Amino acid sequence: MNWDEFANQAPELAQRGFERIEASGMVLLGTLRPNGFPRISPCEVLFLDGEAMLGMMWRSPKALDLLRDPRCVLHSTVSKTDGSEGDFKLYGRAVDVRDLGVRKRYCEALFAKTGWQPTEREFHLFVVDVEAAGFMQFGGGKKLREAWKRS
Repeated sequence: MNWDEFANQAPELAQRGFERIEASGMVLLGTLRPNGFPRISPCEVLFLDGEAMLGMMWRSPKALDLLRDPRCVLHSTVSKTDGSEGDFKLYGRAVDVRDLGVRKRYCEALFAKTGWQPTEREFHLFVVDVEAAGFMQFGGGKKLREAWKRS
């Protein structure tokens, strides 16, 4: 299920997630190393064509993790200890994007958003096949817990 399909099924949760991700433009990406231990890496997310897209340097450890085992989690960045900003988690599987048209649109959209795009011919691009999501917020007089799972 792509990001837009998830957002259609859980619009409030998706909106909270989108806002948390866009607040910093970054997530912490959890992948699995070959030995089974988790790896956490910063990663940019770009929402394009109804997808949550993850671009990565060619042959980076996190990209190689995803090519071997596509299971992953995206966790919004957290900068306050009081929990008032909330945190969003997106669980799914990374799908390798090789379509040249999609890759070109990604580069154009990334440049429009950040002023930067990959200069190397080779880079990894994944979309997230969404399986579950959650949001938690506490502190500042707010308390919210929301979860969704694909059926």
